[in-house]
Amino acid sequence: MCKDCGCGDANHAHGHRHVDTEGREYWHTHEHDQEHEHGRTIVVEKDVLSRNDAIARDNRQWLDARRITAFNLMSSPGAGKTALLEKTLAMLPHGLHPAVLVGDQETDLDARRLRAAGERVKQINTYSSCHLDAAMIARELGTFVDEHANLLLIENVGNLVCPASFDLGEHVRVAVLSVTEGEDKPVKYPVLFSSADAVVITKTDLIPHLDWNREQCHACIRKSGSRARIIELSARTGEGMDAWIRYLQAMMRHE
Repeated sequence: MCKDCGCGDANHAHGHRHVDTEGREYWHTHEHDQEHEHGRTIVVEKDVLSRNDAIARDNRQWLDARRITAFNLMSSPGAGKTALLEKTLAMLPHGLHPAVLVGDQETDLDARRLRAAGERVKQINTYSSCHLDAAMIARELGTFVDEHANLLLIENVGNLVCPASFDLGEHVRVAVLSVTEGEDKPVKYPVLFSSADAVVITKTDLIPHLDWNREQCHACIRKSGSRARIIELSARTGEGMDAWIRYLQAMMRHE
């Protein structure tokens, strides 16, 4: 199985386009042999994650040394991560100085929305990859993310599977779940929800128009193995946003 896309096709290659710190583009591919044993696949996947985890540890040490707390927001596409960050940036109290990294395969549409809040925002395009990884974040530390920031907000690529496997060096993992997705996503995609420090349930202003069951949703979150803090809110109306801002402040490691 391919670690990036999750497909079972053993005879294919993935092309990856990267941009270095000077703006130069380069490609490389990940080849897959047609015949291979499951043991070899597991070894390769462990090696990929091991390298990523080593970079993530370096990222976390870099952030700790500069008293910067990093939050990694993950969800399916359309769950409301960008709207949540828009409202968050507008409500951040004095003393919090954010830098924002936005992951998408293509375009800078979300980054442009967030820049309107007047904060420092940078788009990271992953192209053929379905998640951010620690190396992508490392390239921004000391360049875009500097010592003027004490808060790093990372909006990961919209995907409930791959982002959960890749530590970026964050201090806090946030799973974002909209009420329009139904109640059962946490038990269908337990890796993300069981590893999250907080689950933010968004778009609660739409509950009167949906057949959504709060108790069932919370039960599914717990059935995933999650012990996360659950916060319900609407970025559109602002209801519940105070609880989210208080959570951000409480999780700051270096206030």
